Amino acid sequence: MAGKTALVLGATGLVGKALVNQLLRQEDYNSVTCLVRRPLSLSDFPDPLQKLKPVVIDFDHFQDYQGYFSVDHVFCCLGTTIKQAGSKAAFRRVDFEFVHIAAQLARAQRAEGFVWISSVGADAKSQNFYLKVKGELENAIMRMPQLAHAAAVRPSLLLGERHESRYLEGIGQKLAPLYSPLLCGPLAKYKPVTAEQVASQMIALQPE
Repeated sequence: MAGKTALVLGATGLVGKALVNQLLRQEDYNSVTCLVRRPLSLSDFPDPLQKLKPVVIDFDHFQDYQGYFSVDHVFCCLGTTIKQAGSKAAFRRVDFEFVHIAAQLARAQRAEGFVWISSVGADAKSQNFYLKVKGELENAIMRMPQLAHAAAVRPSLLLGERHESRYLEGIGQKLAPLYSPLLCGPLAKYKPVTAEQVASQMIALQPE
């Protein structure tokens, strides 16, 4: 029986890297294509079975790469911060527009499943710009007709080492062992999670 094929966007990020490595280890998947801005550091992705297929693309012409979405499962880990992006408009371009285009391309190529990273507290009516954009994206994708199977993961603070420095996130990670045990019941969704946990959840949300 042929294995599944996967497409990953955002493979160099904290969750993306964990996700790709989990997919490479899973027997269910025989091909993992990654669309990236620059060549991957292959030492970060042990691939004894040669499943990994990195492809450098120009995200300013994202629509031109529709053919790569002809896979079973699409995983979208694209995301940035306003500080990194440089402006709210640039942030929205990555966290809303690129992810929304990815969902449209997955639909056009009839991918069986599309899973992306949102955020705990995502709400299109939020006064917080970050959460508002995440909420608007959820609404846009979940209302998209003929997208076979779409699902979002909503992580809280992500635990793990990033290549880039995120000051507030760094403080949160240091304090996490102190406050995490206090987050119970309705507050449990705010518990910090590891990139590996989020990646596992993304895989589990894809259809069989």
